[in-house]
Amino acid sequence: MPLSSSATPALLGGEPTHKGPWPAWPVHDERERSALLAVLESGKWWYGERVREFEEKFAAFQNARFGITCTNGTAALELALIGAGIGAGMEVIVPPYTFVATATAVLKANAVPVFVDIELDTLNLDAGQVEAAITEKTAAIMPVHFAGLPADMDRIGEIALRRGLKVIEDSAHGWGSKWRGKGCGALGHAGGFSFQQSKNITSAEGGIVLTDDSGLADTIRSLSNVGRGKDAPWYEHYLPGGNYRMTEFQAALLLAQLTRLPEQTALRARNAALLNAGLGGIEGLHTMREDARANPRSYHLYGLRIVTEEFGLSRERFIEAMHAEGVPCGPGYPHPLYRNPLFQRRGAGPACCPVSCPYYGREMDYTKVVCPNAERACREVVWLSQSMLLGTEADMDAIVAAARKIRAHVERLR
Repeated sequence: MPLSSSATPALLGGEPTHKGPWPAWPVHDERERSALLAVLESGKWWYGERVREFEEKFAAFQNARFGITCTNGTAALELALIGAGIGAGMEVIVPPYTFVATATAVLKANAVPVFVDIELDTLNLDAGQVEAAITEKTAAIMPVHFAGLPADMDRIGEIALRRGLKVIEDSAHGWGSKWRGKGCGALGHAGGFSFQQSKNITSAEGGIVLTDDSGLADTIRSLSNVGRGKDAPWYEHYLPGGNYRMTEFQAALLLAQLTRLPEQTALRARNAALLNAGLGGIEGLHTMREDARANPRSYHLYGLRIVTEEFGLSRERFIEAMHAEGVPCGPGYPHPLYRNPLFQRRGAGPACCPVSCPYYGREMDYTKVVCPNAERACREVVWLSQSMLLGTEADMDAIVAAARKIRAHVERLR
């Protein structure tokens, strides 16, 4: 049983609230072992029947018509953008609270990222601010389904349809999440997923693009497979593609991982609900808002805001105290994407393309960009990893008890 809130905090010499290990990641068993050995012994290691099987099964899992695998999630976003016709002189609206690949994929397409702020209580792109950021150069909106919660695809889809824009979903956290019954990655024109080792379904590295558009699927397939055409001769190349192919080993791992993903997703959701109920009642801690239109939803992480003025401790001190209680957590992103050195540099010529590209013909000064909610999230948000959400109900009780204990002793911990 977790210790009571009256107990001395571990940081001050008391007993930790949680003792013992948290669930390890990645999860694997005989399914992965057998799948890998089958590929090894077959001698067919390269881009074959298992890749196609995974593409079909994962696309069906997310309610999409087509899936095109690739080397990683970053490549998936690049392929989706380029395949959708995003290129030089165009702008793509992106949120600033996300992994850098969301924005660098836009740069790789020779387009220009335009940062629009997030909602503080979901960490997702604020659809209410999108319209004001649209210019004659805007070609696409790239929402991120952060921590597995789909962005407001009703409003984003309506804006895109009315303004003639593409919607390319960054679904790197969205495996299993659905919006009004349809899976993430199949809600816009295309969506990219990641299978990197920290992800909820993993092959160490890997990615996939989903779409319902057969023509776009063929284009992305060609771009991922050195520009080859569908049913065309082997040495005929039609597009300036690259080698982004997935191996049979990766596909075998992912097919095994996919068999346990629904059960894991449901467990993470149940445990997140327990945390919402327990942590939401602690003064100064703010849980993320849920959305009934998003069901089911995955949790790639559990986000929590600590407001220092209300809680009584800085976020950093809270994290330190939680670690001492046996509850590992972290601060997330240190700053919004536009504050990275990549976006703070300025100049003319090829070195600063595509922002300095003559096809763009506008000035983009990221040093002047300020998104208040993203800035605040980088100061206040705490992350718990997705693997912790595979723990027991007692583990979740311990997280809540640790936070309550710390809140009860803020004056001693300050």
